[in-house]
Amino acid sequence: MLFTPIFAFVIGNKRLLLVLPAYNAAKTLEKTYSEIPFDIVDDVILVDDASRDNTSQLAEKLGIRHIIKHEVNKGYGGNQKTCYNKALELKADLVIMLHPDYQYTPRLIRSIAGLLAEGVYPVVFGSRIIGDGALKGGMPLYKYVANRLLTFFQNIMLWKKLSEYHTGYRAFTADVLRAVNYEVNSDDFIFDNEMIAQIFMKEFSIGEISCPTRYFAEASSINFSRSVKYGLGVIGVSFAYRFHRWGLLRHKLFRD
Repeated sequence: MLFTPIFAFVIGNKRLLLVLPAYNAAKTLEKTYSEIPFDIVDDVILVDDASRDNTSQLAEKLGIRHIIKHEVNKGYGGNQKTCYNKALELKADLVIMLHPDYQYTPRLIRSIAGLLAEGVYPVVFGSRIIGDGALKGGMPLYKYVANRLLTFFQNIMLWKKLSEYHTGYRAFTADVLRAVNYEVNSDDFIFDNEMIAQIFMKEFSIGEISCPTRYFAEASSINFSRSVKYGLGVIGVSFAYRFHRWGLLRHKLFRD
């Protein structure tokens, strides 16, 4: 049985919280949790989005101290809202969001946290595209091609240069979470993309670190039809950002 330490070494005098947005994660949660570096992670928050399995019970068994269970499924974006609100409530200085489906490795937490704690970047993403980790890790070819095309389009529309806009491995300083109004974002998968646009609108920079990935039966993934819906949403967010920047059409995502 694993337990979260009550005390941990503080990285750069910053309080680091790890948030786990979970949905039917019972098969992979323990393996993910076992690789968390608790020498720097001060606490863990798991938000169970009305899972149909025993995710919450397993989280309790592992010793996760902050477990929130949604009685009704709120969606991927709605889950993250609860995660970040709780992290800010617990006075986090740094917040890392990690999927508990073991698609992304917790072993990068030290490197990501260091970039935040040392003030190198206020936001850090784990990119599956830097290097060749995506296809080697089993990303379906159609998703890889769509990822590259959408990222190319967004780099033009947002006038930025990220290798990937669609990773689920994300880290923020508390200042960033307080500055962007993520509560107005969608509760669906497009939440991530809307948040990126808000971060750039607030003039925060985003750093990236190469991240291997794993695609397997238990790893979370959206089907083709939802992928198409997500892609159309990405295009919509990009136009909303550009029109707002040009002062042609103010959008709720970017209103203070």
